[in-house]
Amino acid sequence: MRKGGGCVPSKKKFPKTTTTVAAAEDDVNIPETPPSTTTNAATDEPVITKTSSDPTRNLKLLIVFYSMYGHVEGLARRMKRGADSVDGVEAVLYRVPETLPDDVLAKMWAPHKDDSIPVIGSPVELTGADGFLFGFPTRYGCMAAQMKAFFDSTGQLWKEQKLAGKPAGFFVSTGTQGGGQETTAWTAITQLAHHGMLFVPIGYTFGAGMFKMDSARGGSPYGAGVFAGDGSREPSETELALAEHQGQYMAATVKKLARG
Repeated sequence: MRKGGGCVPSKKKFPKTTTTVAAAEDDVNIPETPPSTTTNAATDEPVITKTSSDPTRNLKLLIVFYSMYGHVEGLARRMKRGADSVDGVEAVLYRVPETLPDDVLAKMWAPHKDDSIPVIGSPVELTGADGFLFGFPTRYGCMAAQMKAFFDSTGQLWKEQKLAGKPAGFFVSTGTQGGGQETTAWTAITQLAHHGMLFVPIGYTFGAGMFKMDSARGGSPYGAGVFAGDGSREPSETELALAEHQGQYMAATVKKLARG
């Protein structure tokens, strides 16, 4: 993206309104089957009737994450289980590319990543999905640089608004209880806003599990979360259950938005 990519150069002409609307509609997964056109008897203007989406096609929910020590990955795997429990939705796990060299990762005691989860090849792969869950550890209350680098690579998708109207949610990992379980999601919402995507929080839909005070628990109304501590603490069953719930909740939301 060119310097100043956060806004469209003023010398560039904007497309006509009708063209912009058509492009936006194409970006929210309207099927390729041409819509039927009728005429409004009162105004003599054409009325476009959209065809419904293919009920036989599985909707795709991408769970895209970065995990250095495996905590976010643990949440992602349970999210996939929850999402796959929703009929008609297929969840797919992807890692974002690592930006640190191997020797640096070794000095940070980062474990080897599971090769069974592929690295997302290109941001263009996002355009084929119906919804997203993005997971990342926090760095001073914001997403880790690896995930930010991936979002930075989506400039062309932003320019063409290829992800506009698609729902997305977040899940996070922090080192301490006050280390960004909420702010990490807050600061990530800007990425969705520029793409025109729809942020889907889980609220308090997890029920009683959101109110338990008998043990430390990551997660918030903004999404699932885990406390990693110094890296040795494993996600608790409550944290994993919340992640599974978010996967199921998000899959149901994607299905509802796509098929009405």
